[in-house]
Amino acid sequence: MFRAAPAHLESPSEPIDHHDLVLQPRDVTFDWGTTPLHWLPGEPFATHTFDVLHLMLPELERWFVRTFEQALPLITDDRLREDVRGFIGQEAMHAEAHQEVLEHLLAKGLDPAPYILQAEWIFRRVLGDRPELTPSATHAHLLQRLALIAAFEHFTAYLGHWILSNGHLDQAGADPTMLDLFRWHGAEEVEHRSVAFDLLVHLDPRYRRRVVGMLVTAPVLIRLWIRGVRFLMSADPELDDRVKVRFRDYLAAARKGLLPPPGAFALSVLRYFRPGYHPTQEGSTQQAVAYLATSPGARAAAR
Repeated sequence: MFRAAPAHLESPSEPIDHHDLVLQPRDVTFDWGTTPLHWLPGEPFATHTFDVLHLMLPELERWFVRTFEQALPLITDDRLREDVRGFIGQEAMHAEAHQEVLEHLLAKGLDPAPYILQAEWIFRRVLGDRPELTPSATHAHLLQRLALIAAFEHFTAYLGHWILSNGHLDQAGADPTMLDLFRWHGAEEVEHRSVAFDLLVHLDPRYRRRVVGMLVTAPVLIRLWIRGVRFLMSADPELDDRVKVRFRDYLAAARKGLLPPPGAFALSVLRYFRPGYHPTQEGSTQQAVAYLATSPGARAAAR
């Protein structure tokens, strides 16, 4: 059983209407000077399972931004247009924050470049613009990418809610700066969790489009994550390069509450397939807003 989240992560008592939120990027400042390579003490596997996000997210979220900028002229709903602009601003800030962690990893002797080159190839070449396409094919390609992003955002909202709700990382002695980065990012993912889905439905309401997006995204994301963990474990200068990555290591970390339980993760995917599903059914807007008001990184930038 997971421990309850610390008091500063709990939802405020006053309800917040998700639809009244005005999405805006928040400046953040993180000082990585005292953060160790294994920021979860004694848990290199769990540390690097999180760290895959640093490798993927800068390119992934820049791809989100480019795709949404192309969709903006097609939006006919004023409120949705403003939400998309807020989403773009937040995702751009996320990409820059995780980019700084890549520099921190390099300074600690772990070169992330080989994996990053693969991420660039996927999100710039495979899923990037296709100038050779006809106008109708270009529109279809845009809708396909929006369906993938809506599915990605389902995962980020699930992970954001999980890290905001879980107190085990604090109990394990996680580096407070790294934990704040993930919780700040996770809270904003919960805050804007419905934007990608709403944009997709606005431009293409077909259930089939959404389903295909998840059927493609889920296995690709899992594969990229496994490759990332294997890469980080082998590139870690503090580990034997012969160390093996095994699924039972994930299960052991999940039992400690240091990683999301695989069963709950799988159930979150199944919820996405419900015909009446909407992302506001995942996570807590109140909890996300409460953390964003107290995040050390955001408060430091405000000062």
